[in-house]
Amino acid sequence: MRRNLAQSRNHVLRETSGNGTDMKKPMETGRGKPLLMDLEDNVFLEGDKLVIIDRRKLPRSIVKITCEDYGEVARAIEDMVVQGAGDIAVTAGFGLYLAARESERSGKKDTKDRLKRAAARLRATRPTGFHLAALLNRLLSRLDEAGKDSEASAVILDFLKMTLQKQREVSDATGRHAETLLTGGDTVLTHCFAGAGLLYMLGYARDHGKTIRVICTETRPYLQGARLTAWSVSQLGIPTTLVTDNMAAHCMSKGMVSKVFTAADRIAMDGVVANKVGTLQLAICANFYKIPFYILAYGGPDRHTPKGEGIPIEERDEREVLEFLGTPTSGPDVRGYYPAFDLTPPELVTAVITARGVERSRE
Repeated sequence: MRRNLAQSRNHVLRETSGNGTDMKKPMETGRGKPLLMDLEDNVFLEGDKLVIIDRRKLPRSIVKITCEDYGEVARAIEDMVVQGAGDIAVTAGFGLYLAARESERSGKKDTKDRLKRAAARLRATRPTGFHLAALLNRLLSRLDEAGKDSEASAVILDFLKMTLQKQREVSDATGRHAETLLTGGDTVLTHCFAGAGLLYMLGYARDHGKTIRVICTETRPYLQGARLTAWSVSQLGIPTTLVTDNMAAHCMSKGMVSKVFTAADRIAMDGVVANKVGTLQLAICANFYKIPFYILAYGGPDRHTPKGEGIPIEERDEREVLEFLGTPTSGPDVRGYYPAFDLTPPELVTAVITARGVERSRE
Protein backbone atom coordinates (compact mmCIF):
# COMPACT_ATOMS: atom_id res chain seq x y z
CA MET A 1 0.00 0.00 0.00
CA ARG A 2 1.28 3.46 -0.88
CA ARG A 3 2.03 5.56 2.17
CA ASN A 4 0.78 9.11 2.02
CA LEU A 5 3.20 11.99 1.73
CA ALA A 6 2.84 13.16 5.31
CA GLN A 7 3.55 9.67 6.66
CA SER A 8 6.67 9.33 4.53
CA ARG A 9 8.48 12.40 5.91
CA ASN A 10 11.68 11.46 7.69
CA HIS A 11 11.70 14.65 9.70
CA VAL A 12 9.28 16.60 11.84
CA LEU A 13 8.93 20.37 11.89
CA ARG A 14 7.77 21.71 15.24
CA GLU A 15 4.29 23.18 15.28
CA THR A 16 2.97 25.62 17.84
CA SER A 17 -0.68 26.58 18.14
CA GLY A 18 -1.66 30.04 16.99
CA ASN A 19 -2.62 30.71 20.60
CA GLY A 20 0.77 29.71 22.01
CA THR A 21 2.32 32.09 24.50
CA ASP A 22 5.96 31.46 23.52
CA MET A 23 5.63 32.87 20.02
CA LYS A 24 5.21 36.35 18.66
CA LYS A 25 1.59 36.82 17.63
CA PRO A 26 1.23 37.95 13.99
CA MET A 27 -0.38 41.28 13.28
CA GLU A 28 -4.14 41.27 13.52
CA THR A 29 -5.50 41.54 10.00
CA GLY A 30 -9.00 42.85 9.74
CA ARG A 31 -10.63 43.76 6.45
CA GLY A 32 -8.24 45.73 4.27
CA LYS A 33 -4.96 44.21 5.53
CA PRO A 34 -4.36 40.61 4.41
CA LEU A 35 -2.01 38.54 6.54
CA LEU A 36 0.17 37.75 3.52
CA MET A 37 0.63 41.36 2.41
CA ASP A 38 3.77 41.87 4.53
CA LEU A 39 6.21 39.02 5.06
CA GLU A 40 7.14 40.20 8.57
CA ASP A 41 3.66 39.20 9.70
CA ASN A 42 4.21 35.54 8.82
CA VAL A 43 8.00 34.94 8.88
CA PHE A 44 9.83 36.38 11.89
CA LEU A 45 12.49 35.73 14.50
CA GLU A 46 11.85 34.77 18.10
CA GLY A 47 15.26 34.93 19.70
CA ASP A 48 17.46 32.48 17.84
CA LYS A 49 14.50 30.67 16.29
CA LEU A 50 12.63 31.38 13.07
CA VAL A 51 8.84 31.26 13.19
CA ILE A 52 6.98 30.63 9.92
CA ILE A 53 3.21 30.71 9.57
CA ASP A 54 2.47 27.43 7.77
CA ARG A 55 0.85 28.46 4.48
CA ARG A 56 -0.27 24.87 3.88
CA LYS A 57 -2.73 25.28 6.76
CA LEU A 58 -4.16 28.66 5.78
CA PRO A 59 -6.82 29.94 5.90
CA ARG A 60 -8.51 27.46 8.22
CA SER A 61 -5.93 27.82 10.96
CA ILE A 62 -2.79 29.78 11.81
CA VAL A 63 -0.12 27.23 12.65
CA LYS A 64 3.38 28.35 13.55
CA ILE A 65 6.36 26.27 12.50
CA THR A 66 9.51 26.81 14.57
CA CYS A 67 12.90 26.33 12.92
CA GLU A 68 15.97 26.17 15.16
CA ASP A 69 18.66 25.73 12.49
CA TYR A 70 19.21 26.24 8.77
CA GLY A 71 18.48 22.58 8.02
CA GLU A 72 14.98 22.94 9.40
CA VAL A 73 14.50 26.14 7.40
CA ALA A 74 15.57 24.28 4.25
CA ARG A 75 13.11 21.47 4.94
CA ALA A 76 10.33 23.99 5.59
CA ILE A 77 11.00 25.58 2.20
CA GLU A 78 11.04 22.20 0.47
CA ASP A 79 7.84 21.16 2.22
CA MET A 80 6.03 24.33 1.02
CA VAL A 81 5.56 25.80 4.49
CA VAL A 82 6.44 29.12 2.84
CA GLN A 83 5.64 29.84 -0.80
CA GLY A 84 6.32 32.61 -3.31
CA ALA A 85 9.74 33.29 -4.82
CA GLY A 86 10.57 36.47 -2.91
CA ASP A 87 9.25 35.17 0.39
CA ILE A 88 11.19 31.93 0.00
CA ALA A 89 14.38 33.91 -0.62
CA VAL A 90 14.04 35.99 2.55
CA THR A 91 13.17 32.87 4.56
CA ALA A 92 16.34 31.23 3.28
CA GLY A 93 18.23 34.35 4.33
CA PHE A 94 16.95 33.85 7.86
CA GLY A 95 18.19 30.26 7.60
CA LEU A 96 21.67 31.63 6.94
CA TYR A 97 21.25 33.91 9.96
CA LEU A 98 20.47 30.87 12.15
CA ALA A 99 23.60 29.17 10.81
CA ALA A 100 25.67 32.23 11.74
CA ARG A 101 24.18 32.36 15.24
CA GLU A 102 24.87 28.66 15.79
CA SER A 103 28.49 29.12 14.73
CA GLU A 104 28.92 32.14 17.00
CA ARG A 105 27.43 30.34 20.00
CA SER A 106 29.69 27.35 19.49
CA GLY A 107 32.79 29.52 19.23
CA LYS A 108 33.95 27.74 16.08
CA LYS A 109 36.43 29.62 13.91
CA ASP A 110 35.33 28.19 10.56
CA THR A 111 32.21 30.36 10.35
CA LYS A 112 32.81 31.29 6.71
CA ASP A 113 33.00 27.66 5.59
CA ARG A 114 29.96 26.77 7.67
CA LEU A 115 27.95 29.57 6.08
CA LYS A 116 28.96 28.50 2.59
CA ARG A 117 27.73 24.97 3.35
CA ALA A 118 24.50 26.33 4.79
CA ALA A 119 23.98 28.55 1.74
CA ALA A 120 24.54 25.59 -0.58
CA ARG A 121 21.88 23.57 1.28
CA LEU A 122 19.39 26.44 1.24
CA ARG A 123 20.11 27.27 -2.40
CA ALA A 124 19.28 23.70 -3.44
CA THR A 125 15.76 23.73 -1.97
CA ARG A 126 13.90 25.35 -4.90
CA PRO A 127 15.98 25.61 -8.11
CA THR A 128 13.57 27.36 -10.50
CA GLY A 129 13.20 30.82 -8.93
CA PHE A 130 16.31 33.00 -9.07
CA HIS A 131 15.53 35.19 -6.04
CA LEU A 132 16.67 32.60 -3.48
CA ALA A 133 20.14 32.04 -4.94
CA ALA A 134 20.57 35.73 -5.70
CA LEU A 135 19.81 36.78 -2.11
CA LEU A 136 22.08 34.15 -0.58
CA ASN A 137 24.90 35.15 -2.92
CA ARG A 138 24.46 38.81 -1.97
CA LEU A 139 24.55 37.88 1.73
CA LEU A 140 27.80 35.97 1.30
CA SER A 141 29.28 38.88 -0.65
CA ARG A 142 28.21 41.31 2.06
CA LEU A 143 29.94 39.13 4.67
CA ASP A 144 33.14 39.20 2.61
CA GLU A 145 32.94 42.99 2.39
CA ALA A 146 32.33 43.33 6.13
CA GLY A 147 35.52 41.44 6.98
CA LYS A 148 36.38 38.70 9.45
CA ASP A 149 36.15 40.96 12.50
CA SER A 150 32.45 41.65 11.93
CA GLU A 151 29.75 39.60 13.60
CA ALA A 152 28.27 37.55 10.77
CA SER A 153 24.78 37.29 12.25
CA ALA A 154 24.54 41.07 12.70
CA VAL A 155 25.64 41.68 9.11
CA ILE A 156 23.07 39.19 7.81
CA LEU A 157 20.26 40.55 9.97
CA ASP A 158 20.93 44.15 8.93
CA PHE A 159 20.87 43.11 5.28
CA LEU A 160 17.62 41.16 5.72
CA LYS A 161 15.93 44.15 7.38
CA MET A 162 16.94 46.27 4.40
CA THR A 163 15.74 43.56 2.02
CA LEU A 164 12.33 43.36 3.71
CA GLN A 165 11.91 47.12 3.43
CA LYS A 166 12.90 47.03 -0.23
CA GLN A 167 10.56 44.10 -0.85
CA ARG A 168 7.65 46.14 0.52
CA GLU A 169 8.59 49.11 -1.63
CA VAL A 170 8.96 47.00 -4.78
CA SER A 171 5.63 45.25 -4.17
CA ASP A 172 3.91 48.57 -3.56
CA ALA A 173 5.38 50.18 -6.68
CA THR A 174 4.59 47.13 -8.81
CA GLY A 175 1.01 47.21 -7.56
CA ARG A 176 0.70 50.93 -8.27
CA HIS A 177 1.85 50.51 -11.86
CA ALA A 178 -0.34 47.44 -12.38
CA GLU A 179 -3.40 49.27 -11.05
CA THR A 180 -3.20 51.71 -13.97
CA LEU A 181 -4.03 48.80 -16.28
CA LEU A 182 -7.34 48.17 -14.54
CA THR A 183 -10.65 49.71 -15.54
CA GLY A 184 -13.75 49.82 -13.39
CA GLY A 185 -15.86 46.76 -14.10
CA ASP A 186 -12.88 44.50 -14.89
CA THR A 187 -12.81 40.88 -13.81
CA VAL A 188 -9.25 39.72 -13.19
CA LEU A 189 -8.23 36.07 -13.43
CA THR A 190 -5.16 35.11 -11.44
CA HIS A 191 -3.24 31.89 -10.83
CA CYS A 192 -1.39 30.53 -7.78
CA PHE A 193 -0.27 33.29 -5.36
CA ALA A 194 1.09 36.25 -7.29
CA GLY A 195 2.48 37.94 -4.21
CA ALA A 196 1.88 41.21 -2.41
CA GLY A 197 2.03 43.20 -5.66
CA LEU A 198 -1.31 41.70 -6.68
CA LEU A 199 -2.83 42.71 -3.35
CA TYR A 200 -1.44 46.23 -3.60
CA MET A 201 -2.82 46.49 -7.15
CA LEU A 202 -6.29 45.47 -6.06
CA GLY A 203 -6.15 47.62 -2.93
CA TYR A 204 -5.26 50.72 -4.94
CA ALA A 205 -8.00 49.94 -7.45
CA ARG A 206 -10.49 49.69 -4.58
CA ASP A 207 -9.25 52.94 -3.05
CA HIS A 208 -9.56 54.69 -6.42
CA GLY A 209 -13.20 53.70 -6.68
CA LYS A 210 -12.76 51.02 -9.33
CA THR A 211 -15.17 48.10 -9.08
CA ILE A 212 -13.06 44.99 -9.67
CA ARG A 213 -13.90 41.32 -9.40
CA VAL A 214 -11.35 38.53 -9.12
CA ILE A 215 -11.45 34.91 -10.27
CA CYS A 216 -8.82 32.68 -8.66
CA THR A 217 -7.79 29.28 -9.95
CA GLU A 218 -7.44 26.86 -7.06
CA THR A 219 -3.95 25.83 -8.27
CA ARG A 220 -3.51 22.13 -7.67
CA PRO A 221 -1.94 20.35 -5.93
CA TYR A 222 -1.17 22.78 -3.06
CA LEU A 223 -4.19 25.01 -3.68
CA GLN A 224 -2.30 28.29 -3.32
CA GLY A 225 -4.96 30.05 -5.35
CA ALA A 226 -7.71 28.83 -3.05
CA ARG A 227 -5.95 29.02 0.30
CA LEU A 228 -3.76 32.08 -0.18
CA THR A 229 -4.94 34.28 -3.06
CA ALA A 230 -8.72 33.96 -2.82
CA TRP A 231 -8.59 34.37 0.94
CA SER A 232 -6.26 37.38 0.78
CA VAL A 233 -8.29 39.11 -1.94
CA SER A 234 -11.49 38.56 0.04
CA GLN A 235 -9.79 40.22 3.04
CA LEU A 236 -9.53 43.34 0.88
CA GLY A 237 -13.31 43.30 0.54
CA ILE A 238 -13.13 42.56 -3.20
CA PRO A 239 -15.64 40.11 -4.72
CA THR A 240 -13.75 36.86 -5.23
CA THR A 241 -14.73 33.69 -7.08
CA LEU A 242 -12.82 30.42 -6.88
CA VAL A 243 -12.68 28.04 -9.86
CA THR A 244 -10.87 24.79 -10.48
CA ASP A 245 -7.86 24.96 -12.78
CA ASN A 246 -9.73 23.34 -15.68
CA MET A 247 -12.48 25.99 -15.72
CA ALA A 248 -10.34 28.95 -16.83
CA ALA A 249 -10.78 28.48 -20.59
CA HIS A 250 -14.53 28.13 -20.17
CA CYS A 251 -14.66 31.36 -18.16
CA MET A 252 -12.69 33.15 -20.87
CA SER A 253 -14.95 31.77 -23.61
CA LYS A 254 -18.01 33.15 -21.82
CA GLY A 255 -16.58 36.66 -21.55
CA MET A 256 -16.18 36.37 -17.80
CA VAL A 257 -12.50 37.44 -17.79
CA SER A 258 -11.23 40.92 -18.69
CA LYS A 259 -7.54 40.52 -17.87
CA VAL A 260 -5.16 37.86 -16.55
CA PHE A 261 -2.45 38.62 -13.99
CA THR A 262 0.16 36.14 -12.76
CA ALA A 263 3.59 36.51 -11.20
CA ALA A 264 6.92 35.03 -12.32
CA ASP A 265 9.45 32.97 -10.40
CA ARG A 266 12.02 33.88 -13.04
CA ILE A 267 12.08 35.76 -16.33
CA ALA A 268 14.94 35.13 -18.73
CA MET A 269 16.48 37.96 -20.73
CA ASP A 270 14.75 36.64 -23.85
CA GLY A 271 11.39 37.24 -22.16
CA VAL A 272 10.50 33.63 -21.34
CA VAL A 273 8.53 33.48 -18.08
CA ALA A 274 8.85 30.66 -15.56
CA ASN A 275 5.90 30.51 -13.19
CA LYS A 276 3.64 28.02 -11.42
CA VAL A 277 2.68 25.19 -13.74
CA GLY A 278 -0.60 26.05 -15.44
CA THR A 279 0.51 29.57 -16.35
CA LEU A 280 1.35 28.53 -19.92
CA GLN A 281 -2.11 27.14 -20.61
CA LEU A 282 -3.69 30.32 -19.27
CA ALA A 283 -1.49 32.41 -21.56
CA ILE A 284 -2.43 30.27 -24.57
CA CYS A 285 -6.14 30.57 -23.80
CA ALA A 286 -5.90 34.30 -23.15
CA ASN A 287 -4.12 34.78 -26.45
CA PHE A 288 -6.82 32.80 -28.28
CA TYR A 289 -9.62 34.88 -26.74
CA LYS A 290 -7.65 38.15 -27.11
CA ILE A 291 -7.54 38.80 -23.37
CA PRO A 292 -4.56 40.81 -22.04
CA PHE A 293 -2.08 38.63 -20.16
CA TYR A 294 0.09 40.47 -17.64
CA ILE A 295 3.08 39.40 -15.57
CA LEU A 296 3.82 40.96 -12.17
CA ALA A 297 7.59 40.80 -12.37
CA TYR A 298 8.58 42.97 -9.38
CA GLY A 299 12.35 43.36 -9.85
CA GLY A 300 12.29 42.26 -13.49
CA PRO A 301 14.25 39.69 -15.51
CA ASP A 302 17.22 37.73 -14.21
CA ARG A 303 20.22 39.13 -16.06
CA HIS A 304 22.12 35.92 -15.35
CA THR A 305 19.62 33.84 -17.36
CA PRO A 306 19.97 34.77 -21.05
CA LYS A 307 17.45 32.23 -22.37
CA GLY A 308 14.39 30.50 -20.97
CA GLU A 309 15.71 27.12 -21.98
CA GLY A 310 18.33 27.54 -19.27
CA ILE A 311 15.77 27.76 -16.46
CA PRO A 312 15.69 24.52 -14.44
CA ILE A 313 12.16 23.19 -13.92
CA GLU A 314 11.72 21.70 -10.47
CA GLU A 315 10.02 18.30 -10.49
CA ARG A 316 8.45 17.48 -7.16
CA ASP A 317 7.43 14.22 -5.53
CA GLU A 318 4.81 12.42 -7.63
CA ARG A 319 2.81 11.71 -4.46
CA GLU A 320 1.88 15.37 -4.31
CA VAL A 321 -0.46 14.82 -7.28
CA LEU A 322 -1.51 11.32 -6.26
CA GLU A 323 -2.95 12.58 -2.98
CA PHE A 324 -5.33 15.31 -1.88
CA LEU A 325 -4.83 16.58 1.68
CA GLY A 326 -3.10 13.30 2.51
CA THR A 327 -5.74 11.03 0.96
CA PRO A 328 -4.78 8.95 -2.11
CA THR A 329 -6.95 9.81 -5.12
CA SER A 330 -6.07 6.97 -7.50
CA GLY A 331 -5.00 3.34 -7.63
CA PRO A 332 -1.79 1.99 -6.08
CA ASP A 333 -0.19 1.30 -9.48
CA VAL A 334 -0.82 4.77 -10.94
CA ARG A 335 2.18 7.04 -11.40
CA GLY A 336 2.19 10.81 -10.89
CA TYR A 337 4.08 13.64 -12.56
CA TYR A 338 4.55 17.08 -11.04
CA PRO A 339 6.65 19.71 -12.79
CA ALA A 340 6.14 22.63 -10.41
CA PHE A 341 6.64 25.29 -13.11
CA ASP A 342 6.20 25.83 -16.83
CA LEU A 343 7.65 28.29 -19.36
CA THR A 344 5.55 30.90 -21.17
CA PRO A 345 7.03 32.46 -24.33
CA PRO A 346 7.13 36.27 -24.53
CA GLU A 347 4.80 36.44 -27.54
CA LEU A 348 1.96 35.35 -25.25
CA VAL A 349 2.65 38.12 -22.72
CA THR A 350 0.93 41.49 -23.17
CA ALA A 351 3.11 43.36 -20.71
CA VAL A 352 5.51 42.86 -17.82
CA ILE A 353 4.97 45.09 -14.77
CA THR A 354 7.87 45.86 -12.46
CA ALA A 355 8.55 48.44 -9.76
CA ARG A 356 9.84 50.68 -12.56
CA GLY A 357 6.71 50.61 -14.70
CA VAL A 358 4.87 48.74 -17.45
CA GLU A 359 6.85 47.25 -20.31
CA ARG A 360 4.68 46.27 -23.24
CA SER A 361 5.46 43.01 -25.01
CA ARG A 362 2.66 42.91 -27.53
CA GLU A 363 -0.61 44.71 -28.19
